[in-house]
Amino acid sequence: MSEIVDQINDVHREVGTREVPDGEARTVLLRRTYDAAIEDVWDACTDPQRIGRWFLPVSGDLKLGGHYQLEGNAGGEILRCEPPRLLAVSWLFGENPGFSEVEVRLSAEGEEHTVFELEHVAVVPPEMWDQFGPGAVGVGWDGGLLGLALHLAGRTPADPEAWQTSDEAREFMTRSSAAWGAAYEASGAPAEVAAATMRATTEFYVPQG
Repeated sequence: MSEIVDQINDVHREVGTREVPDGEARTVLLRRTYDAAIEDVWDACTDPQRIGRWFLPVSGDLKLGGHYQLEGNAGGEILRCEPPRLLAVSWLFGENPGFSEVEVRLSAEGEEHTVFELEHVAVVPPEMWDQFGPGAVGVGWDGGLLGLALHLAGRTPADPEAWQTSDEAREFMTRSSAAWGAAYEASGAPAEVAAATMRATTEFYVPQG
């Protein structure tokens, strides 16, 4: 297994539910420790130039109450910004996205280590959740956390788009999907349900043939 694929094991994953004004929301939480000072991790998550190097190009009025847009992806409002520990945004994609928010929480572990937590809370259409479970967003967030790890270590791939179709990336996404299936089962989902959503998620991200 490559060192990049092995980073799947550096992430703790949780799946749950929460009541929000729009009804019952699904939650996915990722936690890992980065070998970087909290100020560096915060800057990487909030500086638009750096965000574009490890995640996606971002534009907008990037301040509290302002709106952002990730190129070809989600946009929304910056709901909370408390440097260098807390960033919360609405995470809206498509014509009728419904309730969806992402919160990033940072805490220092000494001077050169930072615990990073990302929680995505969203009201998900039942048919989508029944088919894909938490892996639908979880695999994408695993990729984001990997991108941040490589960026903080100064190892961002020269051609990220080419890497996305590499054997290494396919193995990473396959293992990520399996990890989310395990987290879903750990949350109380029946084993056969978790396994079915894992298979659907893997087929979506890593199609065969």
